[in-house]
Amino acid sequence: MPTTDSQRSRALRLLPSVDQIVRDERLATLPRLLLVREARAWLDELRAQVTSGALDAAGITPLARPDAYVSSLRLRCAAAQRVRHQRVVNATGIVLHTGIGRAPLARAAVAAIVQAAGYAIVEVDPDSGERDQREVAVAKLVCDLTGAGGALVVNNNAAATTLMLAALCAEREVVISRGELVEIGGGFRVPDVMRRAGCTMVEVGTTNRTHDRDFLAATSERTVAWLKVHPSNFRIEGFTGVPSVAELVRLAATPEHAAKGLLVLDDLGSGLLVDAAIAGLEDEPRVRDSLQAGAHVTCFSGDKLLGGPQCGILVGREDLIARCRAHPLYRALRCDKLTLAALEATLFLYRDGEPLRTVPTLRMLSALPAELRARSEQLAGLLQDLGAEVTASDSFAGAGANPARSLPSFAVALRGGDAHSQRLRAARPHAVFARVADGRVLLDARTLLEEDLTALADTVRNALQHPV
Repeated sequence: MPTTDSQRSRALRLLPSVDQIVRDERLATLPRLLLVREARAWLDELRAQVTSGALDAAGITPLARPDAYVSSLRLRCAAAQRVRHQRVVNATGIVLHTGIGRAPLARAAVAAIVQAAGYAIVEVDPDSGERDQREVAVAKLVCDLTGAGGALVVNNNAAATTLMLAALCAEREVVISRGELVEIGGGFRVPDVMRRAGCTMVEVGTTNRTHDRDFLAATSERTVAWLKVHPSNFRIEGFTGVPSVAELVRLAATPEHAAKGLLVLDDLGSGLLVDAAIAGLEDEPRVRDSLQAGAHVTCFSGDKLLGGPQCGILVGREDLIARCRAHPLYRALRCDKLTLAALEATLFLYRDGEPLRTVPTLRMLSALPAELRARSEQLAGLLQDLGAEVTASDSFAGAGANPARSLPSFAVALRGGDAHSQRLRAARPHAVFARVADGRVLLDARTLLEEDLTALADTVRNALQHPV
């Protein structure tokens, strides 16, 4: 290792210049700015190693040869250009997998995003040319589908909850059951949100049981609302109980509280729009049910059981929704044109089409065991050379939708463990996310599309037989 300045200088003189690298014809197809940036970074790293004594002239020589640096810089440039938000194959069986984007969009929603990518109608009435509300079209569709008097769309359900509390409950007390003081992904905690929204949280009951009388006893002259929050990603079972929306509405409508204008607010979390029964989601609350029970404002996600883009949707009494829209926070939390376009297209499928067939999330969730077995057998046949076998599997809705209830499914099992799963995640052209159980890699059919099976089989084979 170099210990003197002359030894370091000798090692550094062996490094090629940036100009020499850029003029190499074998790198001519790379974008010049990218190549220059990566060449400089590569040279800086080598110089640092020489300066620190980690590399000497003998160590630099093989790295500085043209063939070697051409290869290194091609790899560096490829890594620098790799898109993070790339399409992947979901073989986990978790339909709404937060790590890989939750709800896959319907084809109509994708087409709508492409159409809206240029100039598009956002805040102008196409007939009069006058300024208009940006979410007017989707708000009408949401009202048609839910029966709500008004609707508003923001960028996610956490934003919807925050806006609802800030606009309707600031500087007043809000009563909530201790069993619903949840924390969801990313450290989103209901107590923190209520504090940031400027309202005072009053928690009642115990972790497992809260009664009507607890809400009544905690209500004072400063109380403005009773809040319900769907527990989403956990369940408490056994000796449990908490008042329903309907029960709270009935209490709030008594003469004593009606005069105060006491509100019942419902944070549904996932939010299910379809009335059709879906196995495993029988107990999942529906948006229309919340409103019919009398909730004054209900909020829910767009990219979960609705199967649309990431957004938060508020529905409820028209005057209360108008107050939320008029609040200064709304401008900071509102959606862009691409989200609105995708949501509008998705809602059209609910209003005019067959959402169980055309919305991918619902199609996956409602798939029958016979269909899933057939899909697994088809994929196993394509992967016979890898010893693929069909096995029973447990899949899940994901994203907090009935987490305690698995959905019976079938999967293709391949020999291998975490190392094989890692190879699949590094696969090209599309990474494959799978599950590992009992020393096998499982490709669950619930989250796979039949039209993708042939291409998936080729990707899996190449990843496991010819790892990068």
